[in-house]
Amino acid sequence: MTGLVLFAAFFVMLAAAIPVGISLGLAGTLAIVIAGQSILAVPTNVYAGIAKYPLIAIPMFVLVGSVFDRTGVALRLVRFATALVGAGRGALATVSVLVAMVIGGISGSGPATSAAVGQVVTDSMVKDGYPRAFIASTVGAAAATDILIPPSIAFIIYAVMVPGVSVPAIFAAGMIPGILAGLAIIVPILVISWIKDFGGKTRQTGDALTVWGTFKEAFWGLMAPVVILGGMRSGAFTPTEAAVIAVAYGLFIGFFIYRTLTLRDVYEMLVEAGELSAVILIVVALASVFAWSISTLGIVQPIADAIVGLGLGATGTLALLVILLIIVGMFLDGISIYLILLPILIPIANSFSWDLVWFGVILTMMIAIGQFTPPVAVNLMVSCKIARVPMEATVPWVIWMVLAMTAAMAMVAMVPDLALWLPRTLGY
Repeated sequence: MTGLVLFAAFFVMLAAAIPVGISLGLAGTLAIVIAGQSILAVPTNVYAGIAKYPLIAIPMFVLVGSVFDRTGVALRLVRFATALVGAGRGALATVSVLVAMVIGGISGSGPATSAAVGQVVTDSMVKDGYPRAFIASTVGAAAATDILIPPSIAFIIYAVMVPGVSVPAIFAAGMIPGILAGLAIIVPILVISWIKDFGGKTRQTGDALTVWGTFKEAFWGLMAPVVILGGMRSGAFTPTEAAVIAVAYGLFIGFFIYRTLTLRDVYEMLVEAGELSAVILIVVALASVFAWSISTLGIVQPIADAIVGLGLGATGTLALLVILLIIVGMFLDGISIYLILLPILIPIANSFSWDLVWFGVILTMMIAIGQFTPPVAVNLMVSCKIARVPMEATVPWVIWMVLAMTAAMAMVAMVPDLALWLPRTLGY
């Protein structure tokens, strides 16, 4: 009964447009009161939810995204990728995916990458003959790879919530699946572009667009993932410290290499990162009350047992979770999904003896697909706003990209070594 009240209260508040964090905290508090538990569990869990060292990386990685956006790294990466790929049909669309994947190795935020890449490539793609709805679909889908390619804020939350999973291990596990997802998206983009004759309408000339010239401009941006991931692998710094190093590296590029940043920019970036980080951490803190309620009040195990008891087996249960999480991912961001559902999903994973690092990658791929699946896709919402098209106009195009990333996820599900080989090789 308490479990029913808990989830009913949460979904009613969510339907009433109450913010996710507030809905989670109030629902959890209501369940605690109904169960006759001490109300002091609320402030205790709010504090315990964010008093975790790895979470320090979140505001830093949010700030990294702002720093590299304002320094002009995305624009330079687009120029370099365009020089490499060329200017034929589907070329610029492919470039947008590749650039989003590189930026994913810097910021780890899908909506932020969707905004950064969309602002840089949209006008150029329109001039090159791409429909605006196709542009929005491409950018929204490409940005979804960013919660897979480390560093990833979603991976940090997963590692904090799941005992036995380290941040370096889940970061390493996401690398190959993230690249595979990006390549999978490129396939329908190229096929559609060739069939519909999208792109190749403009020709770029001049030394500024030679491979060497654009490489020199983009070099410092390309080195950012190397510095971040290489430093973590070498043991020079932890994932949390890597976020601080990334901020310092981005500021160095902005002030001394590209000279595009001012002190006013730094102030505005700090405010922007502080506001966004506060939203994320408030959700994390209040969701801790919700998570404590469903675990302590004995709500988790009956739900997990009911799902396992359906008799679908490991494959059937995983397929059921895929459908569930893709649907949920259409409406909620990855962090909220983790905070709400992980207490239920981890016991299911344990009942089938699934590797929790692999399971985290699969869950994140499901959430990534939901981020650009209409009707409420957070990445697509951003890219549609920049491209100035309604989201429903993207459906004929984005559906093929959804199917492509779903196929990539199925490959990782069937061949766990695609996720586990790298962390095992690196000794995590």
